[in-house]
Amino acid sequence: MRLLSNLLRRFVQRGSLTVIDHAGTTHRFGSGQDGPAVTIRLTDKAVEREIFLNPELKAAEAYMDGRLVMEGGQRVFDLLYLFSVNRSGLAAHPVQQALRKVWRALRRWHQRNPLGLAAKNIRHHYDIPPDFYRLWLDETMTYSCAYYPRPDVSLHEAQLAKLRHIAAKLRLEPGMTVAEIGSGWGALGTFLARNYGVKVVSVTLSPEQCAVAKQRAIDEGVTELVEFREQDYRLLEGTYDRVVSIAMMEAIGIDEFDTYFRKIKALTKPGGFALVHCIGRQSPPGTTAPFIRKYIFPGGYVPALSEVFASLERTGTWCADCETLRLHYYWTIRHWREAFDAKREEAVAMMGERFCRMWDFYLASVELGFLHGSNFVFQLLLSEKRDDVPVVRDYIVDEERRLTAIGAR
Repeated sequence: MRLLSNLLRRFVQRGSLTVIDHAGTTHRFGSGQDGPAVTIRLTDKAVEREIFLNPELKAAEAYMDGRLVMEGGQRVFDLLYLFSVNRSGLAAHPVQQALRKVWRALRRWHQRNPLGLAAKNIRHHYDIPPDFYRLWLDETMTYSCAYYPRPDVSLHEAQLAKLRHIAAKLRLEPGMTVAEIGSGWGALGTFLARNYGVKVVSVTLSPEQCAVAKQRAIDEGVTELVEFREQDYRLLEGTYDRVVSIAMMEAIGIDEFDTYFRKIKALTKPGGFALVHCIGRQSPPGTTAPFIRKYIFPGGYVPALSEVFASLERTGTWCADCETLRLHYYWTIRHWREAFDAKREEAVAMMGERFCRMWDFYLASVELGFLHGSNFVFQLLLSEKRDDVPVVRDYIVDEERRLTAIGAR
């Protein structure tokens, strides 16, 4: 426990952490002020050394395997909340600094997504049975940041508001063509077709998502307007009046930004424009956390805006509009976590206890990343010429209000 105690003594400054080691000895860390009081138990000596060497990965794995046990009815969210209010102390430890130096050196290897590997990485996360996601997503099955007109609206209303917000920005007219890079389970593609009469070609690398989206188009009577394909966006051909990509850029790979923006540019007709919705980091370029990289989104990377805009400059793309959604994803994931907790017994019966512990850790860590960390969401409108997008934003608000008034869903 000596090495781990050294780390925790420097790390935990706010709140308090009580650790009961494998021998039953109690160790206390932190001031007890300005943070939660959390108690954990470690079941064997080896886990103490593992967590010291790589706390961000090994604490998660120890929790998943039952080697790190929450005491007194507390949840892993409580432990991660304590971590989140002390994150600067962890990064300052010499061992952690050395780890981060190695991760930065390997980041292009970790976050690469060439053809073939990209499909494998996407399927790792999205080819979980759709019924699992149905347990805790809202009725739209939208698995990306919602848009909250007010923090107290329901998850479902916030996801509908997101669809309206995106549709309003696209300034669509009947008969237009839309390319969607990353279809999800089809909510946006069918929404645009149903409410605007536009023709949508939507691509995904997930067979499960593609099957659900195709059935959705049948159920909603828009199969003549929407085509869902299992296809890499880099292989999509043709030109379209609008291109839209929601929560897809995070999955393209750190070396693919220029490829991505060039492809969007090639797909967009003269005079048209594109919308990109992506998680970003307020901090400088970095790496993907090892737990997320190994278990949740292999190949995924959240870009800094400096990386995004450097790529736009290299590809000669106008950023006609940039909106940052700072707390919307925090509210979204809080709703997801609460819904998952409410359905946890069903989730365990479907996926097993270890998987659900992994999901506990995932949802809690990303929620807190949007509350205390550097993460946020940005939406860009991209065009070839400076006046392809209206030069004032009134049209967005006017159309959102119209869609809200008619109850578009």
